[in-house]
Amino acid sequence: MRTNSNLQSFIDDLKQDPDFAANVKHYKVTEGKDATYAPFPDKLHASLKEALASKGIHQLYSHQREAFDFAQQGKSYTAVTPTASGKSLCYHLPVLQSILENEAARALYLFPTKALAQDQLADLHELIEASGESILSYTYDGDTAPGLRTKVRKSGHIVLTNPDMLHSGILPHHTKWVSLFENLKYIVIDELHTYKGVFGTHVAHVLRRLKRICAYYGSNPVFICTSATIANPQQLAENLTNSSMELIAENGAPAGKKHFLFYNPPVVHETFGIRRSAVLEVRDIASRLYREGVQTIIFAKSRVRVEMLVTYMKELTKKKLMDETIMGYRGGYLPSERRKIEKGLRDGTIKTVVSTNALELGIDIGQLQACVMTGYPGNIASALQQAGRAGRRQDDALIIYVAQSMALDQYIIEHPNYLLGGSPEEAHIHPDNIVILMDHLRCASFELPFSKNDQYAEFDVQQLLEFLASEGVLVLAGEHWHWMTERFPASEVSLRSASQENVVIIDKTRPKETTVIGEMDRFSAMTLLHEEAIYLHQGTQFQVEMLDWEEKKAYVTEVDVDYFTDANLAVELKVISEDKKHEDAFQTVAFGDLAVLAIPTIFKKIRFDSHDNIGSGPIHLPAEELHTASTWLSFDIPEGWTEAVLTDAMTGAAHAVQSFIPLFVQCDRTDIHVVPQVKAVHTGKPTFFIYDSYPGGIGLSEKMFDQWNALLRQAAAHVNSCECEAGCPICTGPPESDMNLKTGAAQLLKSLAGGDRRVV
Repeated sequence: MRTNSNLQSFIDDLKQDPDFAANVKHYKVTEGKDATYAPFPDKLHASLKEALASKGIHQLYSHQREAFDFAQQGKSYTAVTPTASGKSLCYHLPVLQSILENEAARALYLFPTKALAQDQLADLHELIEASGESILSYTYDGDTAPGLRTKVRKSGHIVLTNPDMLHSGILPHHTKWVSLFENLKYIVIDELHTYKGVFGTHVAHVLRRLKRICAYYGSNPVFICTSATIANPQQLAENLTNSSMELIAENGAPAGKKHFLFYNPPVVHETFGIRRSAVLEVRDIASRLYREGVQTIIFAKSRVRVEMLVTYMKELTKKKLMDETIMGYRGGYLPSERRKIEKGLRDGTIKTVVSTNALELGIDIGQLQACVMTGYPGNIASALQQAGRAGRRQDDALIIYVAQSMALDQYIIEHPNYLLGGSPEEAHIHPDNIVILMDHLRCASFELPFSKNDQYAEFDVQQLLEFLASEGVLVLAGEHWHWMTERFPASEVSLRSASQENVVIIDKTRPKETTVIGEMDRFSAMTLLHEEAIYLHQGTQFQVEMLDWEEKKAYVTEVDVDYFTDANLAVELKVISEDKKHEDAFQTVAFGDLAVLAIPTIFKKIRFDSHDNIGSGPIHLPAEELHTASTWLSFDIPEGWTEAVLTDAMTGAAHAVQSFIPLFVQCDRTDIHVVPQVKAVHTGKPTFFIYDSYPGGIGLSEKMFDQWNALLRQAAAHVNSCECEAGCPICTGPPESDMNLKTGAAQLLKSLAGGDRRVV
């Protein structure tokens, strides 16, 4: 493996290579920092001091000490520090301290994935073993053996689980967990930044139900949250837990110097601005790193991309028997395989690993020297997590960002400070989404009766309880509302969807082993689960063979294809209420509730990287109605424009606008829809609607209500600077036949963003 000085010489070699340097658009260096230490607390148990000393730790980083002190004061807190900064000790130490002080004390750890829970369990066991103490810690998930479950419930000091298991496997059966709930001192929520949108909103209610059950058993646990860098960690933690939080934002861990190279593949199609495949460029760059002995992690967006890159990279070692210096890492691997790869990365025997975002989270993979990103991962927080995987502690690191032919990728390649100097995105949840609130009110009613005076967390729910009684699921007996059906509500509520009317996704790749791999709300299913759609599940591609709309089942088989599908929706929009509004002489912006009647029409097959349209087909499904939240912008028809010209301009502008919404709210592009209408029913004028893709809305369009101007300026600048001639996938979307989407879209966006209002 190269030393720091050799890594610098390798970077110099790259910059001096004319073929490589021609595509490097920016080179940035961020300086490292020394550690800030604090002594062990006087109260820290002697066996914990010995355990830390055995790992070479003789003092704490300042943020670890601050966390311990807050815990001792009984204050809930959120620690926000980068990858490899020792966040786990921010919760391990106070939890173990409390158990050593009181053997009856219990703690509950929540992780977003089972793999992360297993990794942290190994880390925790190592610390407990080094302490010489007898503290019982277990994971509790779907893989936990039935014979072990009783032991976990009765005597587990620390239970590591995930939100889904807490929701359906623990809270509804709280009477079996009396020893946990009576003595629960700490609730640890790791990787806080992953709890956003619909999933985060559901987890917020799961935690409210958890707190309600704790109060019933007489406990009042402290919350400990840890997170990668996001813009609003304290706000997110407080909204998620409905508790006051202290914030620990000063990172005491050391960091090395990071060298960032922003690399844009060469253009191979001048007219449409298409560049050489980012996957092929990454293959060439990573091969060079491998030959130079630089230990590297490559991030790719899907399992298919991971396997493609691993196959390409293994060409370097095909003449070596049993060579395992190049490996892939993704969901779907057996736990034993993942542990083996993690160990190989830590001890240096694996030189190159290609991973999905599975290795973004805090799994310990030791110290790597380089990180190569295949495209923008979708938000700054993820990009910083990926970059943080290289150069851990005080060593230098090389991070190479390879752009794809997509709007956000090309924006970042031209504006590197957005990634390096900008604030990471805010993460938002929406606990007052009425659909999700009602789902969890049913679950909470099943778990414990409500009295006529009770609130549910911050919500006054007596009228909602009366509604549930009118539905026949509750009955008022004396002073309490009691559950009165045999239904098990938690089993009907998916934490990944805002609707109960879900389509179940069934994998029939191996007919004798059909398994349910997921579910999706009906509205989303129209465009993502129609027959012949390519459905991605944890990076694996599946093709939908049959969609049984009446039975709400989609049957899929695993495939390996070089395209994805994109469906067109014909929509009718009806404004139900207008809650907020502001207007000037040129345009009106409003926010309110929207009814969307959608009919899927056709789907297109779009090739990866080039985004060429390589085929299409019809979709035969009935219309579906969605009630959601929306913001809309209406304006007067520009003078001299025909309806046909305006239609093309609005179509191209809508594509550009939708591409950049993730810059303003932390969401996936599919979480929010943009619909242009040349003459909207509600306004009678040309109007752009932005609406949340989920029933009831999750706060995304409401956040955009105040950011229309910034969004339009961003889209206008991007379309104007694009090098294509008539519109392309990077700016206004793939043009149909010979139409020019770019000219009109650029003029319209410039006008709406506050430029020349006359639009010529």
